[in-house]
Amino acid sequence: MARVKGGTVTRRRRKKVLKLARGYYGSKHTLFKTAKQAVMKSLMFAYRDRRQKKRDFRKLWITRINAAARMNGLSYSKLMYGLKQAGVNVNRKMLADLAVRDEKAFSELAKLAKGKVNA
Repeated sequence: MARVKGGTVTRRRRKKVLKLARGYYGSKHTLFKTAKQAVMKSLMFAYRDRRQKKRDFRKLWITRINAAARMNGLSYSKLMYGLKQAGVNVNRKMLADLAVRDEKAFSELAKLAKGKVNA
């Protein structure tokens, strides 16, 4: 049986990795072995941080809602509890947006929540 050289397959695979490593510092964008390690690590970070980003945004929204709630004389937990009791179904992203852009509408929601918490 004839020997099969894998030159084109190997070259294609290496070029694919080196293309992903473009812009990396030092030998990480030129040498295949170091480029492969760097690309593997960066793909791991990308996968992990796509999930981390969701947590980070939720933290940011909660911080913004809490700050706006305290300006209206409520804590974050009491505001959320009051809104739930009032049957207001607004997610944290929208509440944070209201807190930043439309303080009047947020204060109306806070007033509604305060009425339900104190009742």
